[in-house]
Amino acid sequence: MRVLAAMSGGVDSAVAAARAVDAGHDVVGVHLALSRMPGTLRTGSRGCCTIEDSMDAQRAANIIGIPYYVWDFSERFKLDVVDDFIAEYSAGRTPNPCMRCNEKIKFAALLEKALDLGFDAVVTGHYATILTDADGYRELHRASAWAKDQSYVLGVLTSEQLAHAMFPLGATPSKAEVRAEAAERGFSVANKPDSHDICFIPDGDTRGWLAERVGAETGDILDREGTRLGSHEGAHAFTVGQRKGLNIGFPSDDGKPRFVLEVRPKDNTVVVGPKEALDIAEIAGSRFTWAGRAPEHADEAFACEVQIRAHADPVPAVAVVRPSEDGAAELVITPGMPLNGVAPGQTAVVYVGTRVLGQTTIDRTVSAVPVG
Repeated sequence: MRVLAAMSGGVDSAVAAARAVDAGHDVVGVHLALSRMPGTLRTGSRGCCTIEDSMDAQRAANIIGIPYYVWDFSERFKLDVVDDFIAEYSAGRTPNPCMRCNEKIKFAALLEKALDLGFDAVVTGHYATILTDADGYRELHRASAWAKDQSYVLGVLTSEQLAHAMFPLGATPSKAEVRAEAAERGFSVANKPDSHDICFIPDGDTRGWLAERVGAETGDILDREGTRLGSHEGAHAFTVGQRKGLNIGFPSDDGKPRFVLEVRPKDNTVVVGPKEALDIAEIAGSRFTWAGRAPEHADEAFACEVQIRAHADPVPAVAVVRPSEDGAAELVITPGMPLNGVAPGQTAVVYVGTRVLGQTTIDRTVSAVPVG
């Protein structure tokens, strides 16, 4: 096949591109420029998509012997990922920009352009596996190495996108093996640290970054019964589960610490309460998709597992699609044990065995501890 290898400048995407060539595909490498003002150098493992990263990708492509290009996706990235991140926080939700980037950039904008140019598939260095069922439908599954499995952040992929995706690292037992292979191939990125944190906030100061773009407006901090406990200087600076920085100034009646339970942007208030109130008995979202073939009877409750963070353990659950109060269909997930510290805006990925069945952006949660 004629395939486009997305090369981030890291070790995983370099080895994935090389393996695609070894498999006999006609491969072209491309690095996505996602910022008009990228930092010239990375700081350790913070950030990505810098000028240094594009140069690392270029060197790997030269060694592999494939054509290499840099494509400017900065405007699309700003609209679909950065602006969405700001809007979600402004609405009191906790977004996952990596999910949005996979959904809107790597497997929407990039894939769309690749198909327009005559490519058959996009290759990335994600640790996940694509299998084909007995009827010829492609399914997304966990990687063989669960410690490195990245199927969670790919849960947003649709059936059409899976049909044009390739993940050559999915069956690799460990990241150490990938690094060793990179060293054997002569890649300078063999020991390059993995990137972490939000790529467009490389210093990790999300609160400060948001304050510059959203602004700060004083509001009330309330308990679950609506009693005013103090004030804050901007609701966007708080996330569900947060304990530090509340500045309430006096202990609760039981002397236990309080945690952020809810952020209400409409009236600019933050609700706090005991740690046990962070336990969630139900989550639901109307923005759900299926990764491959949808369940035949999704309106009938079915057993599954749910994962709410990239590195969280999956939890047994029951899921069903049913109408919400406003009439829209929503995916409702009831975990077998309470989930802790779940916030609207997060992504819940549903698994059946190793298969990613689908995902939803969480719109609402139901606490396992009733008020009062």
